[in-house]
Amino acid sequence: MEALLLGVGLLLGAYVLVYYNLVKAPPCRGLASLRGRTAVVTGANSGIGKMTALELARRGARVVLACRSRERGEAAAFDLRQESGNNEVIFMALDLASLASVRAFATAFLSSEPRLDILIHNAGISSCGRTREPFNLLLRVNHIGPFLLTHLLLPRLKTSAPSRVVVVSSAAHRRGRLDFTRLDRPVVGWQQELRAYADSKLANVLFARELATQLEGTGVTCYAAHPGEVRLSGCSASFLFPLSHPRPLPCSPSLSLSHRTSEQEGSLVQGEARSLLILKPGSPCLGFSSHTTSSDADGWVRHGNEEGLGSHPKEPSA
Repeated sequence: MEALLLGVGLLLGAYVLVYYNLVKAPPCRGLASLRGRTAVVTGANSGIGKMTALELARRGARVVLACRSRERGEAAAFDLRQESGNNEVIFMALDLASLASVRAFATAFLSSEPRLDILIHNAGISSCGRTREPFNLLLRVNHIGPFLLTHLLLPRLKTSAPSRVVVVSSAAHRRGRLDFTRLDRPVVGWQQELRAYADSKLANVLFARELATQLEGTGVTCYAAHPGEVRLSGCSASFLFPLSHPRPLPCSPSLSLSHRTSEQEGSLVQGEARSLLILKPGSPCLGFSSHTTSSDADGWVRHGNEEGLGSHPKEPSA
């Protein structure tokens, strides 16, 4: 019995040490202004996307929330305007599962917005739920839709340079194996969903790397960001999820837009290097820091390691 109590005490002590020494984030100190800049954040009505949009709005950017649900998108825009004090937060409809919707969004955006400085592909799904589409819905939402949207908005990104494209990927891309003979087949069952998700994240990384290469010298840079393990409304990211609770808002690096070197383009940003993921998935507040770091010209070098966020470039497996 004494041995059992000792073991439990050691585990609890280790958990407390990990939380206060490795997980608890420092206060936010990034204050770079984004006034005069325009950012598009897909899937910004909740979770990491909403926190990312909030931080951009706080910095003074004009922020477009590109969301599927008008009701939730308008509500999120209202919340963000109230919380940030920035009235330049608007909603525009975008359903990444529909290529027609992607084209309609691009047309509406290009006709109403004179510039685009930051494009953050945050929206994504990890399962198909109960839907039974005649195609790979995971690939459509996570990769094909963002791929088309980037292509359609690229001229505006170039004229607004220096500008950024941030593709939210995942460390799960390392388990991806792209089979081009099966890519757009329907996904049925949880095992196929896991594989399809990893494949879509691998496609994100490959896309970011190739786009960075093709855009070299244009002033448009591209990053793939891994936000780490984060609690979202659509899933619980850890089998010990009941033990977890929200983390404080992390430090967010500055979001200035000076040009980066080609060696840093297309890298995978690891946003959660310091957390004990199996015990404590992060809140959306922490996950957004990798997105904003990816939008930052100096975040990896000047802020990431110095302030201990763990938002630093890593070599992708692709």
